Amino acid sequence: MNTNQPPVSRVANRYGTPKPGLPGRTKKRIIWGALAVAVVTIGVFTVQTSVPEVTSKDVGFNIQDAGNANVDFDVTKAPDATVQCAVQVLNETYAVVGWEIVEIGPNSADEGTDGGRTTAHRAQIRTESVGVSGGVNACWVIEENGSA
Repeated sequence: MNTNQPPVSRVANRYGTPKPGLPGRTKKRIIWGALAVAVVTIGVFTVQTSVPEVTSKDVGFNIQDAGNANVDFDVTKAPDATVQCAVQVLNETYAVVGWEIVEIGPNSADEGTDGGRTTAHRAQIRTESVGVSGGVNACWVIEENGSA
């Protein structure tokens, strides 16, 4: 038996000798890459939060007949913003039977609630057959402070 060599552990015998770690240059590249991803992520979230926001809330609907329906909804937006909302009427199989884009312009602070941010609206939608529900599909800002 050779006594000049260090004893080999059972773990090393079973699984082999451990591999050396990453070189310093590779570690630096990984760190710089992670920092770059973090900066880009923060930038994306900053841009997304600076975009003017608009939300809608369905209040109710009234199916008048096979060709007409009313949809009532609230819109919350900056009072000086102009938005468009896609309002739809659905039939019993959830197919769209009526659709209209409604434009909502700027309003004063004394209109609606929340300092003019939330206003109530009614859209009269023509339908191609009898609907069973109606509501807002989506809203988006098209103009704020006179710029598109």
